[in-house]
Formats: sequence, structure tokens, C-alpha cells
Amino acid sequence: MEYLVSIVGPTAIGKSQLAIYLAQNLNGEIVSGDSRQVYRYMDIGTAKPNPSQRALVPHHLIDMISPDETSSLGIYQKLAFETIAGIQRRGRLPFLVGGSGLYIWSVIEGWKIPQVPPNSKLRRNLAARAKREGSYSLYSELEKKDPLAAIKIAPENVRRIIRALEIYKTVGEPASQLWQKEPPPFHSLIIGLTADRGDLYQRIDLRVEEMIKQGLMEEVKGLVKRGYGLNLPSMSGIGYKQIGKFLQGELELPAAIQQIKYETHRLARHQYTWFRLKDERIHWFDITNSKWREKAKELVEDFLANLKDEAS
Repeated sequence: MEYLVSIVGPTAIGKSQLAIYLAQNLNGEIVSGDSRQVYRYMDIGTAKPNPSQRALVPHHLIDMISPDETSSLGIYQKLAFETIAGIQRRGRLPFLVGGSGLYIWSVIEGWKIPQVPPNSKLRRNLAARAKREGSYSLYSELEKKDPLAAIKIAPENVRRIIRALEIYKTVGEPASQLWQKEPPPFHSLIIGLTADRGDLYQRIDLRVEEMIKQGLMEEVKGLVKRGYGLNLPSMSGIGYKQIGKFLQGELELPAAIQQIKYETHRLARHQYTWFRLKDERIHWFDITNSKWREKAKELVEDFLANLKDEAS
């Protein structure tokens, strides 16, 4: 039996930094569990590890597709399993790191994802309705058709709402009832990072301001210059959407920045519906406490040692 260590929690909490620290000390490689970092050229707004960080430890499932290409949970899960198996074959420890609960749990719990092919016409109709009536119109329908899926999807995440409705309308069953589980062939340790709500929001706000300083506006301009329209699903992510509105004259820059902060606060709250503080599978560390990194490292070392003792 092989091993997998997952590092989860809300955005801006420090998951990537911990992953690099642990991977450097424990012969590891990092597998991204972030639904936005798969896109090329979208670096600042997705808080992608920078080149110097990626040079310290091998990173996987980053920069996989162009912003105008379509990904899916099924594609991601398949690549994640293949990548994790490859790391294990090399005798190294895989760290699955991210805040996209759908992606993370699909790997840890071994979801058998519904094989429902895309319906382009239905997607266009639903997207047009979302644009006409707002995303909450679709979300309200999803709450009625598949309340379990609705709990796990943010009301503003039009792409995932459309996919859940697409599955329901295609097969006549809620997507949440089609998600079966088949435990993957590895032991998992899940580390969760958290902080007081006020501290977390302060970290988020500082990160947003740093993104602006690093050139988020120039990054969005560069994407448009490459031919990636602001109406693409990839460009609907937090940061890109608001800067896009600023560039189109729909928002003043201070208002756009404030919206990015507000939407990121809301994202963080939603992430706690995926990674619950009462979930006994997750070993939570408050990052405001001293020596939490060292304690997390000790936890991983104990996890590996105990499993090796059991196997011997």
C-alpha cells in the first residue's frame, strides 16, 4: 500500500508554503488540487507557485491547458491518479495540495464520476439564461433538482451549476446520487490549515493587494491580447472577472479590488463546506499558533512510520 498526504483549507492560508516545506524535508513532490491553476498564462490571479518555488520541488498538474480549452473533473481525476502513481513508483511522497474541494475529494475518496458527455446546445441555453436572469436563477433550479450538489457548489460558479443541471437533465438523476466511491490504493493523511475568520480575511486582503502590485491588471490585458475573451469560463474566476470589468469601464479600480476581496472572502467561507472543521479525517492546524509547521511535519513522519511498522 502506498501513501498520499493532502493539504487542504481556505484560500490564502499558506497551503503551498507548507507543501514546499514538507516536500523538501520528506522527499516529496506536489500535485496541484486547484481548479484554476490548470490554465496557462493565468499565474498571478490563481496564486500559482512562482518559478523559484517550483524549482525547489517538482510540481504537477499546473499549466495543463490554455484558457480557451475545457477541462473537467473526470479528466483532472484521471491525471491526478496517474501523477500520484508515478511519484510513488519513483519512491517519493506525493502531496495533494489545494482548496478545490471537488477536485481534492474526488481523488482522496476515489469518486466514480458520471460519464455523461457534454451537451453543447443545452450548455449554451443554460449559459444564455444565466446571463439573462443571473446565476442565482440556475442555482435555485439546482437546489430543487439536486440539493446535495447545490450545497457543494458556490451560487456564482455558473460552470459547475450548468454541469450539475446538464447531468440531471440528461440522465434524469441528480449528479450527487451518481457519485459512487471506490477507495484508491493508498493510505491518506489529510492536513487542514485554518485561522480565525478575521485573521483569514486580513491574509486574503493582503494577498489581493499584492496581486495588484505584482501586475494582475497587466496579466488580464495580456490574456486579452493573446485572444482570450473576457467571456471565457476561465476568465470568470475571481480577480479576472473584476479586472475585466474595470478594463471594460464597468467598474472603477478601487471598486474592482474591493469586489475581489469580498468574493474571495465568500470563496473561503464556501471552502469550509468542503473541508469542515468537525471532519475527523482532517488534522487541523491553526496557523496563528507557534510551531505549527514543525508539528505538521511530525504528524506526517508519524503517519509514515506507523504504516511502515504495520507493513513489516
